Amino acid sequence: EEIRRKIIHYSPLIILRTKKYIFHLLFINRKVFVMYDRRMFLKTAFATGCITAAGPLEILSSQENEILSSRSMSFLKKILSSPSPSGYEQQVQKIWREYTGQFAEVRSDSHGNSIGVVNPEGSPRLMLAGHCDEIGFMVKYIDDDGFIYFGTIGGFDQGIIPGRRVSIQTANGSIPGVIGKGPIHFMSDADRNKVSQVEDMCIDIGARDKDEAESLITIGDPITYTYDFMELRNGLAVARAFDDRIGSFMVAETLRNLSKSNKLKAAVHGVSTVQEEVGLRGAKTSAFGIDPQVAIATDVTFATDYPGVNKKVIGDVKLGGGPVIARGPNFNPHVYELLVETAEKNDIPYQIVGITRGSGTDANAIQLTRAGVATGLVSIPTRYIHTAVETLAMSDVLLITRLMTAFAEALTPDMDFTP
Repeated sequence: EEIRRKIIHYSPLIILRTKKYIFHLLFINRKVFVMYDRRMFLKTAFATGCITAAGPLEILSSQENEILSSRSMSFLKKILSSPSPSGYEQQVQKIWREYTGQFAEVRSDSHGNSIGVVNPEGSPRLMLAGHCDEIGFMVKYIDDDGFIYFGTIGGFDQGIIPGRRVSIQTANGSIPGVIGKGPIHFMSDADRNKVSQVEDMCIDIGARDKDEAESLITIGDPITYTYDFMELRNGLAVARAFDDRIGSFMVAETLRNLSKSNKLKAAVHGVSTVQEEVGLRGAKTSAFGIDPQVAIATDVTFATDYPGVNKKVIGDVKLGGGPVIARGPNFNPHVYELLVETAEKNDIPYQIVGITRGSGTDANAIQLTRAGVATGLVSIPTRYIHTAVETLAMSDVLLITRLMTAFAEALTPDMDFTP
């Protein structure tokens, strides 16, 4: 009654935690309803209009009865703000190894992949893969006036490149710059409707001339946009490099969960892979070295819950709808079935997409390694992929981590993934 008097005027719902129990309280028409079951709590809350969306950044985990820790959020923000285009992942990989080394055995390979291992003597050998590289640019030429010309690393919509703030990573630190464009006032009608080409764009760092620019910048220096993590309403978040820094994060969090598990029989090799955006290269080399019997790749996938995206082509994929489990020739049918079974057993909502060919993710390279690997793909719905404002639901992050954790715990040495 004391709690009701204090908060009924401020919030229609609250979660109370003690050392042993979690109580879900709903306030409807000035009455208090106490629920012990989280699933029923959410259903009732939605049905009564107490909440219209779920997934704030501090999300309650029904598996661990805790919120996404401040340490985990700090790690996520740190890797998202670390410029690491394909081939230049050293900065983010150092952060990933430092974090993951607190609960797993970590190592690197000569390609730049970072690998964390939990229960190394277990069976079967499971590989989890999320790539840490992002799309970016590279310095190609500096003209006499100190303007910098560049090429792309990975796939870009060239029409949205001009007018952006960027950061050039040099041996002596970051140099800020802008990708400029002539004013619309001076454009002909034909030019206004023409998409700018990368070879015609340049970066302005404010240098007086070529000598000053060359004293700061070296050919081959990597470049990224300067857009970092930002929160939106209803548990959505925006970042420049969710593709696929979020996958690398979820692999690390899954290893953290499994390091505390008393159910785990498999040996789990979690990999923060490199150079996915330029040909799935890190997944190919790390999978060859690990030689897994089964593997799960995790990456972003196309959400179709916003204007301009064709559901008839991609499928019905929503932010906040849970993990997206892929079916198709790239994926082992038994791995797919076990993912679905595990999600249902653990009350994890999920979505399904069909992919008719190689997926264009690390799952493709892993499946074709050595004599073949039983591979699955669990993706997070994301809007505006390959832009500076990739958007996803933080609730999906936790759900995917839970699914990968439970999938690893469901593996036994006698499982046969032969189709």
